[in-house]
Amino acid sequence: MQTNLLRIIMSGLLGFFIILGTGCSVIKKIKMPSFTEKKENPVPSAPFGIAKIAKEGNQTVDMETTVWTLSNKNGLTAKVTDFGATLVEMHVPDKNGKFADVVNGFDTVAGYQGEDNQYFGCTTGRVCNRIAKGKFTLNGKQYNLAINNDPNHLHGGNKRALCRVMWRGTADMGREGPFVVFTYTSPDGEEGYPGKLFVQVTYTLTHNDELRIEYQANLLDAQEKLETPVNLTNHAYWNLAGAGSGTVLNHELTINADRYTPVDKTLIPTGSIDSVESTPLDFRKPHRIGARIPADETPWKGYDHNFVLNKKVEGEMSLAAILKDPKSGRIMEIRTVEPGIQFYSGNFLKGQAGKGGKKYVHRGAVCLETQHYPDSVNHSNFPSTSLVAGETYRSSTIHKFKVIE
Repeated sequence: MQTNLLRIIMSGLLGFFIILGTGCSVIKKIKMPSFTEKKENPVPSAPFGIAKIAKEGNQTVDMETTVWTLSNKNGLTAKVTDFGATLVEMHVPDKNGKFADVVNGFDTVAGYQGEDNQYFGCTTGRVCNRIAKGKFTLNGKQYNLAINNDPNHLHGGNKRALCRVMWRGTADMGREGPFVVFTYTSPDGEEGYPGKLFVQVTYTLTHNDELRIEYQANLLDAQEKLETPVNLTNHAYWNLAGAGSGTVLNHELTINADRYTPVDKTLIPTGSIDSVESTPLDFRKPHRIGARIPADETPWKGYDHNFVLNKKVEGEMSLAAILKDPKSGRIMEIRTVEPGIQFYSGNFLKGQAGKGGKKYVHRGAVCLETQHYPDSVNHSNFPSTSLVAGETYRSSTIHKFKVIE
């Protein structure tokens, strides 16, 4: 009995070692995962320099900045940074397949903190554009903001405007393409605005050659019925021939708007909404930007106007504008849920040196800023920019890149 049991055990052990031996070649081909091995981030990032960020009083703190590179399957590339949630580069092909960077900007964060930066590519707010004399009243209380575009408030204020603070960035690859989500919490009273505001901006570069920018904002820890104005946009300067390649006066522009908001000498809306018919602002059909541009001697020194977009349904995603460079063949179509678009013809560009030392000449780029109307908080007949506690602000704009067929 013991002899038979021993034979069975020995036979089983022998079979086990035979199987193990014959299977060694298979086992050696299996790569066991390493718990110390890091997964490669599908959205590469790199240092972008040290930024000096304003704190309370006159104090500043040095903070490291990062730039992320979004690339789609067709070779288009966008770069964004956490300083100001800013679009730094946008590389798109021309009709011959040659790529060029088509937005103004700088090589490092130092340029974005210098005097030559004119809101290049940044997220502007809490309220973009102008607020008359830096004042508004909500629920019977008057709020006073910085006067940084005398005599008005512009693009959210001074040292702690959204374009000058550090955002937290998180990047990943989505089904439609790579994206970066930037978040920032603005304290109650920052730059004079009421309420603690959480803001989120998402840049997505889709495989359909679209740069999508989506915004969300909520009041945090706010008492019931607290309101604050919110109006966010991106302030990219576009030159479809390539940033720093000269003026955009030969670009062709179409704006899907029958009406605009006239302004006074300080670029504050009068409150009326007028037709573009028989004015230099009629871009309902493609028109060369330089053909009828207002002179430097006018109050707006070129184009710096808000257009009331044609909408069948309020808040629908619809065509706002088409920008075309006939020479390169590049086309950019803009769609948005916003009711307005500000067309600015680079009137104050002054030949400053940008990326790679290229010069950004007078009228060397255009801004097409999707947004609510300027100074809406002071005009009851304009679409409201007031965000109420418990509600969510949402906005979305799509830049579609194409070439002339």
